[in-house]
Amino acid sequence: MRAYVQARVAGSGGAAGKAAEGYASLLALSPGDRELAARALAQAIQAGDRPLALKAARIVARGGDAGVHGRLLFLDDALRNRDWKNAALEIDRIQEDRIFAFMAPILRAWLAVETGKGDPLALLAAAQTDPIGGPYAAEHGPLILLASGKSADGAAALPVIAEGSGARASRLRIAGAALLARRGDRKAALGLLQGDEAPVAAARALLEARQPIPGEIGTAAAGTGELLVRIAVDLNRQNVAPLAIDFARLATFFAPENSETWLVASELLGASGRPGEALEALSSIRPGDPFAIQAKDNRIGLLVALGDKDKALAEASAAVKSPAPTFSDWVRLGDLYSDLKRHDEAAPAYGAAIDLAASKGEAARWSLHLLHGGALEQAGSWPEARAALQRAYALAPDQAVVLNYLGYAQLERRENVEQAMTLIAEAAKRAPDSAQITDSLGWAHYLRGNVPKAIELLERAAEAEPADPAINEHLGDAYYSAGRRYEARYAWEAALLAAESDDAARLRAKLVAGLTPKLASP
Repeated sequence: MRAYVQARVAGSGGAAGKAAEGYASLLALSPGDRELAARALAQAIQAGDRPLALKAARIVARGGDAGVHGRLLFLDDALRNRDWKNAALEIDRIQEDRIFAFMAPILRAWLAVETGKGDPLALLAAAQTDPIGGPYAAEHGPLILLASGKSADGAAALPVIAEGSGARASRLRIAGAALLARRGDRKAALGLLQGDEAPVAAARALLEARQPIPGEIGTAAAGTGELLVRIAVDLNRQNVAPLAIDFARLATFFAPENSETWLVASELLGASGRPGEALEALSSIRPGDPFAIQAKDNRIGLLVALGDKDKALAEASAAVKSPAPTFSDWVRLGDLYSDLKRHDEAAPAYGAAIDLAASKGEAARWSLHLLHGGALEQAGSWPEARAALQRAYALAPDQAVVLNYLGYAQLERRENVEQAMTLIAEAAKRAPDSAQITDSLGWAHYLRGNVPKAIELLERAAEAEPADPAINEHLGDAYYSAGRRYEARYAWEAALLAAESDDAARLRAKLVAGLTPKLASP
């Protein structure tokens, strides 16, 4: 009873690994207890313990239905054992599920790819008219074309599908290129690996070095894993995090070589307050994987979340001290220093990344110049910061964030106010819904003496971001200048709730003495 209570408490507290261990011990004592097995099943999947999950699912199934989780576990086991008959039966059972039946046609298509029995594309067509399954089927169509040997059609269709897949676009193109490269079609593989995204560039380097690219999707297990990880992402968007984690964990069972499954599982675990398990999930991504760079970035963030900032900094620093530090190593170190508010050390790191790109004949992207300029500005090196921000502007004159940063940084210093206003006004046109840019425009109007217009804009910004200390302080200054002293005090008090130390001191002084030139907001 004590062990049962401890397992229940561990599970309730989010310690799935400890709960799974407890239930595993209890199942050894009571191997036929279906209720105990059901709890073990839930915790084992959350913990990523496949053997325990499969054992528990079998016990649950003896007395009834093991649910979609159990059916997927049985499908995974059948595919591992090349038991195509039972794999087909489990897919039939998945189609009986009220919520997840839409997966069945896609799973059948992948099984047909694996067995060579049936037309995978005809089977996939059954999902294309389904409002839920249709988008998933469309994404898997090019992958199934490639896996079925129709390389030209698959390679032509994949970029179109990937383009609408957001952050997953790189993953889909790399998966297709990996399969093409293994079959010897390096030209078609290279065609899928165009672009400067870090994973794509890493995969391209592997291709050029004639090394295998990890993560191809050419089997039923790999296709199922890709489907489940995409469902996990969508479930998370619907705010059902525990179920999203379940599907991400199940995806790792089907396709442990697919780094996306581990990245998604890690991100979901981290977002659920389980950074230790999130960190462990990242360890399954091998160093040579195209997504190893992202895994390193995420690992540093998780170490910080765990409170181990020294270890995070040690790992990031060690990477740039290696014999051949990469561009990403320097950017990662700069990002970490920025997060730690050590801007005077972040700036040289970003500068080193820019220099490294230049040494290889590559131009650094505008975003890196913006980060460099921001770090220099925060470190108090304004002339150098202004030059870096102007380089970002020269590279990306249409980017609202660049226009706003360069404009507002000059406003803070009461420098080139008219030019700064022009930049911010253009930023506001390009990003009218940004509260920060609306705030900048309102502050620009205030500095030019148009207080009524400033109040109008600053009120709109405060309505969108009511907890932002800078917006509230600006609004308080504008109210005070308009003679609306009570409202000014209210806005300053709202700003004080989230203000940092220097700003908090200035706000407290305003609440005592009112607005004076020395106490004006930056």
